[in-house]
Amino acid sequence: MATTQGTSVPPSQSPGLGVPTLVTVDIVVLVVYFLLVLAVGLWSMWKTKRSTVDGYFLAGKSMSWWPVGTSLFASNVGSGHFMGLAGSGAAAGISAVAYEWNGMLMVLLLGWLFLPIYIASGVTTMPEYLQKRFGGKRIQLFIAILYLFIYIFTKISVDMYAGAVFIQQALQWNIYVAVVVLLLITALYTVAGGLAAVIYTDAAQTGIMLIGALTLMGFSFAEVGGWNALLEGYATAIPSVRDPNTTCGIPRDDAFHLFRDPVTSDLPWPGILLGMSIPSMWYWCSDQVIVQRSLAAKNLLHAKGGSLLAAYLKILPFFMMVLPGMISRILYPDEVACGDPEVCTEVCGNPVGCSDIAYAKLVMKLLPSGLRGLMMAVMIAALMSSLTSIFNSSSTIFTMDLWRHVRPRATEWELMLVGRMFVLVLVVVSVLWIPVVQASQGGQLFIYIQSISTYLQPPVSIVFLTGCFWKRTNEKGAFWGLFLGLLVGGVRMALDFIYPSPLCYQEDSRPDVVKHVHYLYFSTMLSLLTLVVVVGVSLATEKPSPEQISRLTWFTRFDKVEKSSGALETVETVTSATETESAEQEDREQEKANGETHLQRKVSSEASVRSQSRLKAALYWLCGMERQKEGDSAPQPPLLLDPASSLEEDPCLSHVVNANLIICLSIAVFIIGYWA
Repeated sequence: MATTQGTSVPPSQSPGLGVPTLVTVDIVVLVVYFLLVLAVGLWSMWKTKRSTVDGYFLAGKSMSWWPVGTSLFASNVGSGHFMGLAGSGAAAGISAVAYEWNGMLMVLLLGWLFLPIYIASGVTTMPEYLQKRFGGKRIQLFIAILYLFIYIFTKISVDMYAGAVFIQQALQWNIYVAVVVLLLITALYTVAGGLAAVIYTDAAQTGIMLIGALTLMGFSFAEVGGWNALLEGYATAIPSVRDPNTTCGIPRDDAFHLFRDPVTSDLPWPGILLGMSIPSMWYWCSDQVIVQRSLAAKNLLHAKGGSLLAAYLKILPFFMMVLPGMISRILYPDEVACGDPEVCTEVCGNPVGCSDIAYAKLVMKLLPSGLRGLMMAVMIAALMSSLTSIFNSSSTIFTMDLWRHVRPRATEWELMLVGRMFVLVLVVVSVLWIPVVQASQGGQLFIYIQSISTYLQPPVSIVFLTGCFWKRTNEKGAFWGLFLGLLVGGVRMALDFIYPSPLCYQEDSRPDVVKHVHYLYFSTMLSLLTLVVVVGVSLATEKPSPEQISRLTWFTRFDKVEKSSGALETVETVTSATETESAEQEDREQEKANGETHLQRKVSSEASVRSQSRLKAALYWLCGMERQKEGDSAPQPPLLLDPASSLEEDPCLSHVVNANLIICLSIAVFIIGYWA
């Protein structure tokens, strides 16, 4: 079944290797797509209030279950997923889909176990939850900085690189030119619209992604000859140029097995069961990007419904990405599965391997005009939905946890401005990190993401897990568990960069701790180490205060609001803020009176002033930073409501949601068991 189409193409060609480029019909489809996204973005900007912290960062907590669910899916499935999962399918078979199906279980844990705690605590960010739960500031600041590093290393730079690789294949552009163009498009409505614009455009882009990806899957199976042809053809999809004395270019024997050898395989099955779940728990249950979408839901039932929808959608990447990636290897083995560094450099510009071009290759070779433009829109949709989510969540963390710590008296205007400006800083740093991404993990982008995650995320997962479900956990235990866990994980991550995996024709001379301890096993050991430190230090030191327990753990989430010192302090802060706003209102009225006198003296400047004020008003609206109109009353202080009321569920709808939970779990267990 294997073909050798790549050998007929002159090797001197540029990295596109004669792939068809987009034609007029494709460009029209792309333009229609951008107009759709722009329309949805403008509609959501008009519909929602973006001039407050709550409105900008949590969409006013007004979202229904379906935009929450589609946004959870779209935020997770970026262009790095399309390119990375298809690339891992081409290089190593179906094993990488274990991350997707593990995520099905974890997003359900978010809805049923973690979200009730977060909603009861009334937080905006995950570092803020830790600050309330443990007290002090060092854990909050530590986690906030760590989250930003994780976003740069494993999310932003990876998605930008993957999207740029696709555009490079489609348009033959320089990869960095492609990155800059993508960022200019993406940053526009993220900065302007806030979370509401991001969630609604995510919903539109999820529909586009599903239509386009399932269409390409149909074309792929038709081209390869069906399911049986895929099973037979993958084993013989070997490139024509390779070193016969090495394993270069030879498919794995266990390509169609999810659970693989515990010692010699690329993804050992004990690591999948244990080592994969802890980092996955961090991502789905305590990552700001994911939790922020769920916190924007109207109530707990809508948040659970969003988790269920996301879990059902997580079944699809196996069919939409992994299997097409394997088909791409069968159809184009000399390019996608290239086994010689010189050939790989000619094909994709990366001597390590070209499996990451598998998806782009299918799009540009198989699809007719018009559908190519649709899939280009799908890839850009995946990139933009993922990046906008990360940008919004990163700016939330920086603004609410770091900037407010430096400037506790910052006005709401200042917080809005800082949040928007920080997006630009993130973009620059992420672009500089792209070359490291390009060279890592044998050209398998998805495996790069997961290996880095297993070094940084387990300590954070353990701290959240113990904080939410063990009342005895205190600040000292959490801090030292976090510190030592991240220190050990950082050392292993550094060793991985210093001693990268050898290529198929090279001898493995890495240190034993890197060579023989798989990153999933390391994740398990790191989690146990962190747990031992958290428990040991917590038991050896003082108990947490009642204020650090009430409404902040699973067992205390229904506690009534007590007028503790913290609550009184909140009331005082609100009162102080109200007094300040009243004073500012008086100043504005005085300025208004002075301004009227001034205008009476200078009638000639009236037209100019009106013109400028209209321009300012337009700019303020675009940025969602409308000034308070003259005559408006001062904002009312927020009421200290009983958080238990927000956890109440309609009994009838609750039964429907819980029944769907059982169905979804049954499907997950079945598909994992079937492919194991």
